Amino acid sequence: MIVIMERRASDDQIQQVVKRVEELGFRAHLSRGEERTIVGVIGDERPLSIESLEVLDGVERVVPVLHPFKLASRDFKPDRTVIDVDGVRIGGDEIVVMAGPCAVESREQLLETAWAVKEAGAKVLRGGAFKPRTSPYTFQGLGIAALELLGEASETVGLPIVSEVMSASDIEAVSKYAEILQLGARNMQNYSLLHDVGKTTKPVLLKRGMSSTIHEWLMSAEYILSNRNYNVMLCERGIRTFETATRFTLDINAIAVAKQLTHLPIIIDPSHGTGKANLVPSAAKAAVAAGADGLIIEVHPNPDRALSDGAQSLRPEAFQKLMAELRQIASAVGRQM
Repeated sequence: MIVIMERRASDDQIQQVVKRVEELGFRAHLSRGEERTIVGVIGDERPLSIESLEVLDGVERVVPVLHPFKLASRDFKPDRTVIDVDGVRIGGDEIVVMAGPCAVESREQLLETAWAVKEAGAKVLRGGAFKPRTSPYTFQGLGIAALELLGEASETVGLPIVSEVMSASDIEAVSKYAEILQLGARNMQNYSLLHDVGKTTKPVLLKRGMSSTIHEWLMSAEYILSNRNYNVMLCERGIRTFETATRFTLDINAIAVAKQLTHLPIIIDPSHGTGKANLVPSAAKAAVAAGADGLIIEVHPNPDRALSDGAQSLRPEAFQKLMAELRQIASAVGRQM
């Protein structure tokens, strides 16, 4: 349930409500909006009576939250969440594009790509250090060496980094170099890992599992939020269906559905969603038109020589052309890039 405070409730009254919630054995989460402060009550609410909180000074009303994802819901936070990543605001009026190679292969490859995507207008550099692959015999990433290269590229080019965390043991190392921790589709329901990244203050990009429903996706976000890391972005990257013409089926519906259910920013990955470079532009444009807050796109200077996912990677010149086209669509739907 949520406790909606009166418009003029004092800080002391708000803290008294938080104190009472915690005395009753629940966890209190604050959401401060432009007009009101909401206190989220997290835990098994069955033994809790609404009246025990409604009588407290400064409380306007207590409302049950029907969705199982309490903190991710718009009931808890009606205003959209905007996450600040080194001055890049994700979830606001600007559509943010993250771009770069699927995997870091070399210093030359990374820097060439980083300069190209920045020049085209990308605000965040993506790059994989630890690569979860279907086959154990394919390229698994350069590991720590890749993180060090990402750190160098960030300082040289001036873009923050997003890179994937595959296990709890990777969190400290990835956090040293990356401003955004990515949790891949295969780890969406790795609950111990969700708990661990929730205990950090780093923004998290949570990819939807390839066979997961939207509600399951939001419940995974809830694990992170419940540990008081409120900087969560949801990433739709395609789901597995009967269709074989594309690598996955990019669920554009998920943008509109998620926007109704949650205040969290929605990012779209048209590269994994289609698996084909010639389909990425169309999917990216559709995502912007549908209301996505950002895109994460794979770019490689020589896709035919890429060690990972070359077939879905755009060449720098194709990425630059796409960015120009996306700006027109963003403007048409009242957004900017």
